[in-house]
Amino acid sequence: MIHIKDLSKSFGNKLVLKDINISFEKGKVYGIVGENGSGKTTLFRCIAELEKYEGEIGTHYDQLKNHLGLLFTDPYFFTRITGKEYIQLLLYARKIKNIEINSRNIFDLPLNQYASTYSTGMKKKLALTAILLQENDVYILDEPFNGVDIHSNIMIVEIIKKLKELGKTVIISSHIFSTLAETCDEIHLLENGEFIKSATKESFSELETEMKKFSIGDLVEKLGLK
Repeated sequence: MIHIKDLSKSFGNKLVLKDINISFEKGKVYGIVGENGSGKTTLFRCIAELEKYEGEIGTHYDQLKNHLGLLFTDPYFFTRITGKEYIQLLLYARKIKNIEINSRNIFDLPLNQYASTYSTGMKKKLALTAILLQENDVYILDEPFNGVDIHSNIMIVEIIKKLKELGKTVIISSHIFSTLAETCDEIHLLENGEFIKSATKESFSELETEMKKFSIGDLVEKLGLK
């Protein structure tokens, strides 16, 4: 379990996260939704120990970062590293050896090509493949469906379901509510650095309706489409 208590984060005078309290259990999938700038990525970076923060993040792991795979919205790659070398680098970080990478290349990526030359979707699929092969216990996926083709989106959904079946903890941010509704056990709405509403499967539709009303309102009607 990951237990977050009174977590706050500021950049200078700007408060980005305010008194976050939430727990993430093994074998469950959690969705974090919110508009751009609501604090989703900053929260993920705090959990991954990439940012300093106030408050507590408790876990039964010796060091959470050694059991966590973080998929960034826009993964970064060195200019002269192939897809295969990138995966090997991340496996080396977990001291994992003797994995046949080519046979597990389910996204059919050009692994001998420099990763920096990949398209946006290919980069995301490479980064996802690498953290999956690390055999982590916790996965944080920041907008995993953005920039990825429909076939790969379907595959990612099935991967998330399999991770849940294996007892992993999965935390996802996405603007595609229907995908979250299909995979998540809970969805939490983050607004201006605070969780303002949470929903379990039984009330996902209610949360979606509320989000549409909040973010769209009567804006479409103002277009005066004819």
